[in-house]
Amino acid sequence: MTLKAYFSSSSKVWDDISWVYGIKDAGYAGWEIVADGNYRLEKPENIKKIKEAIASTGLGVTVHAPYGDLNLATLNDPIWRESIRQIEVCIEHAADLTDRVTIHPGYLSPAGKLVPQKVWELQKEALRRIGKCAAEYGVLACLENMILHKEFLCRDCGELMGMAEGIEGIGLTFDFGHANTVGKVPDFLAHVGSANHIHIHDNHGESDEHLALGDGTIDWHRAGKAIAAQYSGVVVVEGRSVEEAKKSLAVFTECFV
Repeated sequence: MTLKAYFSSSSKVWDDISWVYGIKDAGYAGWEIVADGNYRLEKPENIKKIKEAIASTGLGVTVHAPYGDLNLATLNDPIWRESIRQIEVCIEHAADLTDRVTIHPGYLSPAGKLVPQKVWELQKEALRRIGKCAAEYGVLACLENMILHKEFLCRDCGELMGMAEGIEGIGLTFDFGHANTVGKVPDFLAHVGSANHIHIHDNHGESDEHLALGDGTIDWHRAGKAIAAQYSGVVVVEGRSVEEAKKSLAVFTECFV
């Protein structure tokens, strides 16, 4: 199947955009914009710089919606509504750049732990609203599986798929670095044909280190072969620097065949 390697770096959201030009030089086909810091899409000055960089490099684009201090499953209604609003605003502006926007699920607050069914219902309703917005703008909002912290929703493949099931405008982002922190890489590989978007990065199975491919414990020969056999489209390599991006791309080229 046909795979395209994009690069993304959440650690660069406050950096000058000049770093993005190195993505093309490193050999990547595209850039996943983390829409936070200097890359918030609702700010005209940010959009201007982003579009100039895209035009100059010819990079393809996907977008990761903001997630800091947002919670799509909170019991606090004003924060719940604001969390939805910020993601919808991101989708509206991202639609000029891409048809894929990754979103994070919510998490259990101390109060939420007392009423888990209510939290589930709030998350589902948030997805219905976001999905409606995404469909209106021709975008697929892809819900991402999360890291080992037990407060997060959607750490498990079945829960991720069940949360998004049947909701218009909502797809799935499988993050294999996140899956490794919960020991679930085989489970996600077994269902990778259901993914609409993929993130890859490495770690040692204990925390979300965002290491270059090959610097952690994920078996990329096994994972790459399984992904290449069942999935077509963009695979976003996440990392901390363009130098790490080059190292990861060498592993990607070898293993994702």
